[in-house]
Amino acid sequence: MSEKLVAERLVKVFGDDPDRAVRLLEDGKSKADILTATGMTVGVSGVDFSVREGEIFVVMGLSGSGKSTLIRMINRLIEPSSGNIIIDGDSITDADEDALRTFRRDKLAMVFQHFALFPHRSVRENVEFGLKTRGVEPGKRRVRALEMLDQVGLGAWAEAAPSALSGGMQQRVGLARALAVDPEILLMDEPFSALDPLIRADMQGELVALQDKLKKTIVFITHDLNEALILGDRIAIMEEGHFVQVGTAEQIVSEPASDYVAAFTQDIDRGRVFTAGSVMVPPEALDLATDTSQTALERMERLGRDALYVQQDGRIAGAVRYRDLAAAARGNGADLRAQIITDYPTTAPDTHLYRMFRLCASGLPVAVLDRDGRLAGVVEPESVFNQLAARADAGAATADTRLQA
Repeated sequence: MSEKLVAERLVKVFGDDPDRAVRLLEDGKSKADILTATGMTVGVSGVDFSVREGEIFVVMGLSGSGKSTLIRMINRLIEPSSGNIIIDGDSITDADEDALRTFRRDKLAMVFQHFALFPHRSVRENVEFGLKTRGVEPGKRRVRALEMLDQVGLGAWAEAAPSALSGGMQQRVGLARALAVDPEILLMDEPFSALDPLIRADMQGELVALQDKLKKTIVFITHDLNEALILGDRIAIMEEGHFVQVGTAEQIVSEPASDYVAAFTQDIDRGRVFTAGSVMVPPEALDLATDTSQTALERMERLGRDALYVQQDGRIAGAVRYRDLAAAARGNGADLRAQIITDYPTTAPDTHLYRMFRLCASGLPVAVLDRDGRLAGVVEPESVFNQLAARADAGAATADTRLQA
């Protein structure tokens, strides 16, 4: 997957002499040092990152961490004090006004926290606005606007006034307006933070569903780690103007890079972060054409497993359990085929662990199947519970540390 957007050593200083502050940063001075020495505020401090085409890259941080300043530098609503922003190999930082206008028109669209809809225009007219500024003729922009409203489930509201819509619906109009111009990169600055929790969850789900269809490159800003974990292909945790960790949801939750990150992840529902693919092990499957009950028992003893799957011609035939084979052997009935269990649990690699509790109750390892229905691995029930229990262990360790302090 190619890099769509690259940021190199981005710095933003608010003050009268930003070049001086940049030099102090390069000399190793901290944000606090610079504020004390110069009275200037460092909003973003030497940030490097890249976003792959079709990726949702989430920047998460508390208020004042610099995340909104960062996203506004990408389209130069805020001018960087130093550093470079590159889109498709071209520098947007060095672009003149005409080139910048072309970048914004052809490649970028932004969705803000506050809906920023025109109250005197209909929902459809709001969605058409970006197309109108591009000079698209009325008939074509109307068709495009209605198409985008259908995408976000608001086709029936096209001629309504924005005031007739709920907050969540208005935000969907804002999203449809951004998508109508078919941007290559979508910038989203805390777009769901003003919504109540249920509507916010719905919007997160809708964005994921839309992304499955549209495959846009998205930079998404949030202060909510749960939202970041739901949406992000990769997540950057921002503190005091710089990134303290960049990684997948699983990497950030399982291997926090600092106490700051660990504090965020301590109470996260791990069952909604980790997937079957993250805890599965090689299937070590038996082959019905060559294996016998005796070789199956020997394999299970060597591997320390209570059950194994059996395949025939590359497909799962079923599973066998150690206790069934051992009991049959004692009765001289140890035919491998006769002991196969054909009712067994299956799942996909991207299934979240919280959805696997019922599957784990079967008493058999869960077969993880790839897109072709072939056996990619197995998940032992105890692996699921061990991964979920890690949160409690981490919490207990944190509590012990606090007691000792």
